Amino acid sequence: MISIIIPSYNEEESIERCLQSLSNQTIPRYEYEIIVVDGNSVDRTREIADKYADLVFIQESKLVGGARNDGFKRARGNIVATTDADCIIPKEWVERVLMDFSHPDVVQIYGPVYPVEPGFKHKISLFLANNFSKAGYYLKIWYFTLGCNTAFRREAFIKAGMYRCIDAGDDLEIAVRMKKEGKVLFDNSLRVGFSMRRYQKFGTLKSLYEWLYIVHSGGASDKYSYSHREYK
Repeated sequence: MISIIIPSYNEEESIERCLQSLSNQTIPRYEYEIIVVDGNSVDRTREIADKYADLVFIQESKLVGGARNDGFKRARGNIVATTDADCIIPKEWVERVLMDFSHPDVVQIYGPVYPVEPGFKHKISLFLANNFSKAGYYLKIWYFTLGCNTAFRREAFIKAGMYRCIDAGDDLEIAVRMKKEGKVLFDNSLRVGFSMRRYQKFGTLKSLYEWLYIVHSGGASDKYSYSHREYK
């Protein structure tokens, strides 16, 4: 059994596409579970999620890291993966995750992303981000483990202390602690469709600057916040 956790907040326009892609994988549906942890949306997010997910509930902890932790606590799988409600998941993704964990020393895996929205600018932005991620991995300097495309061995994740409940950078910080539990693996074939809507609305450079500012500030900042940000 593998569990897939999806944090959500007012995602009625995107979550069905994500859940449909997760429901049509190359392995049988009964071999994995889908858990949607919702931030008390005021739209139809939970109603839509109920049609596809095995479990939908309102999060109890703060921020997106807390939502993922809430999902881990209720997950039944020994392997637990995370993605985002506005992502598109290739049909071989779950099978690929399971294959990567056939290596007993691996405790976390992650992969690159490609843009859901069309446009050369988006392709260039994610090309640079993916190569930044690869460089960090192969040089053993950093692990750019985006929360939209990563998975953990459940016992090692709990032993490492789970996600920090911070406003940004929680999906990077966790890899530092997971390294102490075993091997963190980058799989270039483990790709996920990533929505660029934040960058379309707020601007790529501005969003990147704010994210870096928050991460540099320790993951929380009074100046900028990604919490419950609307991208419509």
